[in-house]
Amino acid sequence: MSVPTIQPSHDSLLTPGQVAAMFHVDPKTVTRWAHAGRLGSLRTPGGHRRFRESEVLALLESLTTQATPRTV
Repeated sequence: MSVPTIQPSHDSLLTPGQVAAMFHVDPKTVTRWAHAGRLGSLRTPGGHRRFRESEVLALLESLTTQATPRTV
């Protein structure tokens, strides 16, 4: 009988600065988003915020629109 294994999450954790660079905003804005519940965050043992890359990319995609070609 085999013992089931738990697959670790391969989701990278990003700092507020990294997230801010992706959205072209200040890192304090990212912290405000987390405080407001717009973006989930984790706390490191040292108390620093980290963000799941998949969640950040999903938010970025939801806020990004594709440019449509103009017809003249």
